[in-house]
Amino acid sequence: MSTSSAASLPAKTRDALTAAQLYYLQDLTMDAIAHELHTSRSSVSRLLGHARETGLVEIQVKSPLDMPRQLEGDIRSEFGVVAHVVPVPDQTSDVDRLERVALTAARILGGFFDSNMSMGVAWGSTMSALSRHLLAKPTHNSSIVQLNGAANPRTTGLLYASEILQRFGAAYGAAVQQFPVPAVFDDPATKAALWRERSISRVVEMQNSLDIAVFGLGSPFAGVPSHVYIGGYLDDEDFGQLRAAGAVGDVATRFYREDGSTDGIALNERSSGPSMEVLTTIARRVCVVAGETKLQSLRGALAAGLVTDLIVDSGTARMLVGH
Repeated sequence: MSTSSAASLPAKTRDALTAAQLYYLQDLTMDAIAHELHTSRSSVSRLLGHARETGLVEIQVKSPLDMPRQLEGDIRSEFGVVAHVVPVPDQTSDVDRLERVALTAARILGGFFDSNMSMGVAWGSTMSALSRHLLAKPTHNSSIVQLNGAANPRTTGLLYASEILQRFGAAYGAAVQQFPVPAVFDDPATKAALWRERSISRVVEMQNSLDIAVFGLGSPFAGVPSHVYIGGYLDDEDFGQLRAAGAVGDVATRFYREDGSTDGIALNERSSGPSMEVLTTIARRVCVVAGETKLQSLRGALAAGLVTDLIVDSGTARMLVGH
């Protein structure tokens, strides 16, 4: 405000403006302001009250409880997905962070699934945590379908994947369809041949007509290690190929870069997981993420259009939208 403009204001308004600037912008005490304005402390208090009442000063209270709602709106505006931000203190460990997000995701998921629906479920550390918190919601004529194989050179993976799937089936009273194939084949030709078998093609067809898919994100950088990266599913040559291709993560052992691209990632030719084209045709795709170390993987999944609903901790959400 210019000097001439200020001079045209009523004396009380000028004094109130001066007091407000000294108090709110320069952090002077009321006693210091009173001394500077040659008035009493009570007069300064009245001037500050006048400044608030007349709109010279606006006071906002920013509650931490409001931050998730703001982040959800920002994520929707920037990425076009429905976000559920879980408030988690910054000092929380990665393990506890995952448990909090998984607990929230388990309660939200029940609202998405109902009778006469089919749900595709990926396996992994996040899905294992989520499955332990599912709430019972009986349905009929519904099914839980394994999204990708779990076998590797060390194990069939059936017990690990089955435990996760059975928890989903028990919670929703749904039939469970396992997918007894390797997570990653040694040879693309072996996969192509097996996909022609009726027992396998039946499950693949079920994957192609899902109503909902729920998955975590694999990441080689995660604080809670992604099962596919530590469970014997990939050898040194596989890791070398992923690094050379610039892959930052995967959904159901389908690998992608941070920009969402997948072209030239050779490992995808051997993956048992649904293709990106199949995944993106599923009406509702629920992604559950915990931990800032999965930020690159999350950015890639969003860029690839793999997500319609995101359940994420507040710290990762802030980094995602640059807060």
